[in-house]
Amino acid sequence: MANGDVARVGRRAVLGGAAVAGAGAVLGVGAGTAGAESVGRRNPVDQAAVDAVVGRLEGELVALRRALYEKPQTTGAETYAAGEVARRLRAAGLEVTAGIGATTLPDGTPVPGTGVVAVLRGARPGRTVAYRADMDAVPGDGIMPQKKGRPAAHACGHDIHTAVGVGVALTLARLRHRLSGTVVFFFQAGEELLVGARAMIAQGWLERTGVEEIHALHTGPYPVGQFAVTPGSGLPGQDWVNIAIGGPDAAAAAARLVGGIAALGTVPLPRVPAELEAMVRDVQTPDGPLARFLVTGARVAPAPDAEGRAVVEAKFRCWPPERDAEVREEFRRLAQTYPGAVVTYPRDPFPALLCPEDAANALARRLRCEFGAGAVTVNHTAFPFNGEDFALFLERVPGTYSFLGVRTPGAGIETSYPHYETFTPDERAIGIGVRAMAGWLADRAHR
Repeated sequence: MANGDVARVGRRAVLGGAAVAGAGAVLGVGAGTAGAESVGRRNPVDQAAVDAVVGRLEGELVALRRALYEKPQTTGAETYAAGEVARRLRAAGLEVTAGIGATTLPDGTPVPGTGVVAVLRGARPGRTVAYRADMDAVPGDGIMPQKKGRPAAHACGHDIHTAVGVGVALTLARLRHRLSGTVVFFFQAGEELLVGARAMIAQGWLERTGVEEIHALHTGPYPVGQFAVTPGSGLPGQDWVNIAIGGPDAAAAAARLVGGIAALGTVPLPRVPAELEAMVRDVQTPDGPLARFLVTGARVAPAPDAEGRAVVEAKFRCWPPERDAEVREEFRRLAQTYPGAVVTYPRDPFPALLCPEDAANALARRLRCEFGAGAVTVNHTAFPFNGEDFALFLERVPGTYSFLGVRTPGAGIETSYPHYETFTPDERAIGIGVRAMAGWLADRAHR
């Protein structure tokens, strides 16, 4: 999950004994088969069959996650994760293509393709559905507190995502004689820098594989055993604005403008765990304080432009997404208070991630049926400080993007919120995620 503005939470500012409500109950719920009946005829790959296979795979998947954690690699360098994925899925009989997604970064730096696409064809006719898992680690300057001298770490859970994706593929491969349709797995590089999904799409992999819908999980600050679905919501996009200011006091004016841009923001950065807790509650609150928000950030560029003007480089995230044009106008009005200021847009806006309501609600019903009523919560709005390039997949085909709870009972929220140095996900979430997504994908392909 790309994160441009996550605030620091001090390592000693821990919520003493913060309880994770309902985790034990959710973890203890046995799987049934009722969810498999939702299509009106029995799906040969029922949840009981999925659970039996996952039970035999969990140890292997936890070991894979730990190996990935020890070898974090950033955009364009995800060779270890990609190699492990390709090797394991080829051995399971999937059709695997590696080396996918060569692209360039926004600054023009070329990066090689390290993505993997794997196709699993069931023995029975059906639909073609896809699952996406991202593989890249967080660069050091994206970890809170910032670790600029540290090259990378899996502080966003992509090692969990990869392990879950491999687990889903291996589970369904062992059930392929009962599987209807085709399941395509996108193991994506470069999510943190928002370049990997675009590269895969540009190379035509959705069309080549005939994907009709696509699904993804992301680790989140919810009790292990719980999922958060996002019907009609998701994550914000991002936009960029540059404002050039000339004149003898340009530097001072630019500094004031940075302060003015900060004042436009409506969401305070979380500084302590209690504020993170409040933000997570607010995301789940219908028409709550985060139903409409604006997050801004700005700095004075380190060098003047070609005309000697000071340049303020700004970015923002807003919700709902259609506010983008309105916020651009706010920036323009603010710039007009500085005589001669010139406003430009160095990049096209990056789109928000929006999940169709019907698919997300269908997933919620299935998860409640299989894992228990307390296994699902609903995000009614977006986390203000995170973006996701899975948005580009959902612009082209329908699907779901949900959160997989990784918070250990009794642990502070900063152990389960991505991009924190203290991020320590509960590994029991791997098997839970595999059970959920293998059953869901089998159901969707069967439909």
